Amino acid sequence: MLELLTEQPPDKILMLSQMYREDPRDDKIDLGVGVYRDASGNTPVMRAVKEAERRILEGQGTKAYTSLAGDPAFADAMIDLVLGGAVPRDGVAAVATPGGTGAVRQGLELVRMANPGAAVWLPLPTWPNHPTIVKHLGMPSKTYRYFDDATRALDWDGLAADLDGVPAGDVVVLHGCCHNPTGANPTLDQWRGIVDILKRRGVVPFIDIAYQGFGDGLDEDAGPTRMIASEMPEAIIAASCSKNFGIYRERTGLLIAVAHDSGITKTAQGNLAYLNRQNYSFPPDHGARVVTTILTDPELRGDWRSELEQTRVSMLDLRGRLADELRRFTNSDRFDFIAEHRGMFSRIGATAEKVAELREKHRIYMVGDSRMNIAGLNADTVPILARAIVDVGI
Repeated sequence: MLELLTEQPPDKILMLSQMYREDPRDDKIDLGVGVYRDASGNTPVMRAVKEAERRILEGQGTKAYTSLAGDPAFADAMIDLVLGGAVPRDGVAAVATPGGTGAVRQGLELVRMANPGAAVWLPLPTWPNHPTIVKHLGMPSKTYRYFDDATRALDWDGLAADLDGVPAGDVVVLHGCCHNPTGANPTLDQWRGIVDILKRRGVVPFIDIAYQGFGDGLDEDAGPTRMIASEMPEAIIAASCSKNFGIYRERTGLLIAVAHDSGITKTAQGNLAYLNRQNYSFPPDHGARVVTTILTDPELRGDWRSELEQTRVSMLDLRGRLADELRRFTNSDRFDFIAEHRGMFSRIGATAEKVAELREKHRIYMVGDSRMNIAGLNADTVPILARAIVDVGI
C-alpha cells in the first residue's frame, strides 16, 4: 500500500528555514519563519508564562483528561479575550484545539459537516496553510482580491467587488488583524463595509485571528472580530495563543462558533466535541492551562499585557526605522507602507528573482513572495536590509 503514495510538495517556509540553517556564511539574517524574536534573536518565554507554569507544576495533582472540548475555564477566558462580551456566552460554542492551525482545520470540518457544498473564499494572498487545508478536505474554494502589489496596500475596490459576488451560504475567510503575509489591514470604516456586504450576501464569516495584540493593541486588534460576531447571524473564529503568549510549541488554540441562539449553540457545541473526538479526542491542556492561569489572575494578566505591549511597540519601532532608512537611501517615500502595515509581516513587492538575489548576495532570507518577518530584525540589521533592498533594485 505505501508504495502507492506520491511525494508531497515541500513546505516553502520550512524549506527556507532549512536553507538558512545550512548556509555557512556569517551575519545571515532570517526574515522567513513566522516567530517573534527579540533584539538578541531569541524567542523568549514570557515572565507571566514562567510564573503560570511554576504555579501549575506546584499545584497540579492530576494529569487526567479534562473533556473533549478542553477545560471550560480556558474557553471562557479566551472567549472573553477575543469577543470581550460582544456576544452573550450562551450564544457561543467553543473547543480547545492544537494551536490555531488545529482551530482552522476543525472549523473547516464543521463547515463541511453543516453545508458540504459551501465554497470557501480565501483572500489573495493568504496564509499558505489555508488553501492547502481546504484542498486536503476536498472543499470547493475561490479567491477574492485583497492586496494591491503596486501600492502594497489593501485593494479595497477589488475586495468589495469580489465579496459582493459571493453566493449565500458560502464561507469567507478573513484575517482578524495583522494580515499574513502582507501586513495590510482594512480600516475600521472598511471593516464596517465588509460587514455590510457579508450581511447583504448572506455568507458566513470565518475569522482567523492569530496575532491579537501584535498590531494596534489587544482590544483594538479584536475590534473587527467583535463587530462581525455581534452583527452577523453566525461566525466561526479560529484563535491562536502561539504568538501573543509566546507558547508556539505548546500548540494552544480555540475554535469558536457564534450562533446567538442557545439551541443552535448547544447543537454546535456537541458537533465540535464530536469533531475533536474523531481527530485527536482530548486537546492538549498544558498551554491552555497556562493561558487560563494568566488571564484569570489580575497580577499575571497585567504583567502579560505589559510584556505583550513591549513586543508590539518594538515591532512598530522596527517598522518605522526600516521605512526611515529606505526613505534615506532612496530619497523617496515608496517604502513608507512598511510603517503603515501591522503585525509581524510585510510583503515588500519584490519578485522571486530579487528575493533570491537578496539571499545569495546579501545573506537575507525571506519567503519567495517577498514576505518578511519584521520581528526578525534588530537595530543593527535594519540598515543592512535597507541597503540590500536598494542594492538589488527592489
